Amino acid sequence: MELDSVNKEVLVDLEEKYLKVRKLLDAHSKLDPETEPYKSRYAAADLLKEMQIKLIQILDDNLTDHDRDIVTAMLAVIWLNMGIISVDTEELAAGDEQLTNCIDLLEDRELKPEAILIILSALNQLGILAAQRDQPKKSQSYLERAEKIYKDFSALKKTNTVQPILMATLFNLKDEDEVDAGEIIERLHTLTLYYLAQIYGTLKDHLKSAVYCHMTLKRQLNHEDLDCIDWALNAATLSQYFMEKGGFKQAKHHLAAASYILQKYEDELTNSQDTEEVVAAKWETFRHRSADIARCWAKYGILLLSTSKERLMHHAEDETSQMCSEISKMQLDPGSKVTEAVIENLRFEKIEKEIEMIASQLSDKYALDFNDARVIFLNAQQWLEEAKKYYTLENHASDHVQVIQDVSQLFKFLSFFEEDEDRQAKMHKRRIDILEKIVTELNPQYYQTVCRQLWIELGEIYCDILDIKLERLQASNERPSPHALTKINHLARSSIKYFQSFLDSLVDPATHNLPDRFSDDVVRPALFAYFLLGRLHYKIITPDKHAQLENLRNSVNAYKSLIDYCDKDPKAAELMKVELSVCKDFVSLLPLKIEKLSRELL
Repeated sequence: MELDSVNKEVLVDLEEKYLKVRKLLDAHSKLDPETEPYKSRYAAADLLKEMQIKLIQILDDNLTDHDRDIVTAMLAVIWLNMGIISVDTEELAAGDEQLTNCIDLLEDRELKPEAILIILSALNQLGILAAQRDQPKKSQSYLERAEKIYKDFSALKKTNTVQPILMATLFNLKDEDEVDAGEIIERLHTLTLYYLAQIYGTLKDHLKSAVYCHMTLKRQLNHEDLDCIDWALNAATLSQYFMEKGGFKQAKHHLAAASYILQKYEDELTNSQDTEEVVAAKWETFRHRSADIARCWAKYGILLLSTSKERLMHHAEDETSQMCSEISKMQLDPGSKVTEAVIENLRFEKIEKEIEMIASQLSDKYALDFNDARVIFLNAQQWLEEAKKYYTLENHASDHVQVIQDVSQLFKFLSFFEEDEDRQAKMHKRRIDILEKIVTELNPQYYQTVCRQLWIELGEIYCDILDIKLERLQASNERPSPHALTKINHLARSSIKYFQSFLDSLVDPATHNLPDRFSDDVVRPALFAYFLLGRLHYKIITPDKHAQLENLRNSVNAYKSLIDYCDKDPKAAELMKVELSVCKDFVSLLPLKIEKLSRELL
């Protein structure tokens, strides 16, 4: 840049030194030996200190207003680079001071073309640094200031058509990559929004964090500054937050966008000119992330069925509640300043038409009957089949089991909408088939947590089918056939087997006894297993009085185990309040039956 009141030789010296600094930081630092990882950065810092002294001297001269603005901006660039080097070399306190000096130097000059890129870079750096030092509020302050400065400059640009000046241009250097200054300011603002999304999340303002994640994704898409795989994965991950808040419309839009971007990337990959090894690695990443996004679609379907079920059950209890398929608006966090209008506008307008076909495959409305539920079920099931192609039992056992569990959940929620009891039982039987197949292939020693989940779920499924069969038996006036009784007893004993397997897995190998206190993650499942074991032993039907007596004693013992544990643990008693009350009733009644049966046998 032309500076009329500054010595030309001094300017040339500054230009040469800044060029060396950039080469040291951009190229040489990547080649530094492991024994001296910061060699190039320290060399650059020495040059920057020389330039700093020279620029301060120039500012003491009699300069024109224009030249003073430019030299001040040049000195701010020096402080910025020194701050970044200090942070990179783990001198955080020094980095904080240098970056703050950069900002202070540009006080009241932020919106000038020569200052805008420097101030935004410095504020972003300070925002990151404050977050690293566990100062989220301070980080928020820096980043929100950067956001405001960008907005003010954008408004100014519309009226004055002013363009930002590159830092290299201040030193009369041309950017070798020929990057447009307007593009740089947009990238800086995208980073500001990205960092703000993280900070709002740290500050527990999750809704605002989600909105800023969307804004970041939208800007990356609009400016075509995105890694397709990362973008698709982030959009799909964001959808999970929206749907958990009841925002199924927003969730579906983000999932459809993720799938569309993946499709585009697949086309690019098919025509890639990279080496065979590079392309193979990219295909592996593509298959992996495609499976992850397929699982996100499936989770959407599962949650939509689950929410529809809860709503129908609520309607059955409260008939005054309105019954329609429209999903209510997304829940807003009380403490967040995010408005409904902002939530409704969380869309990717640039690709809206392209993703419409993908989005139309799945509803974002409540399922009201079996036909509605079946469409959601089939779509989610198809996505899970896609996920299973990558997450195989041989290569990804834990993830494969989770996919299988999701399939089971789909059948579980679909069965709620099925009115025919036989078909309900068949759906539960389908769950048993897929879960038993997987649990027999897992080593409980290596996959203990997973096996425990499967044992509990299998115990519950057998219990659910048992309830269906017993309800039918009670509704019928006919005497049950031997086959029906055999079926009922088989279901009860199978359920008992799996709950007992779960409890056996909790036994301490050293003492061969159950622990006095269960860990927090298993206390409710363990106590609920006791509760159901008491109930299941009682449900077994047999004419053999000795067997009846044994079943009653087993039932009492299971109920007593729950009561005894809750007597020692008040938190557990509160957790199992309803079940504990039932157990106490049975423990007071069943001994009478046991005594009567014992007398009969005598």
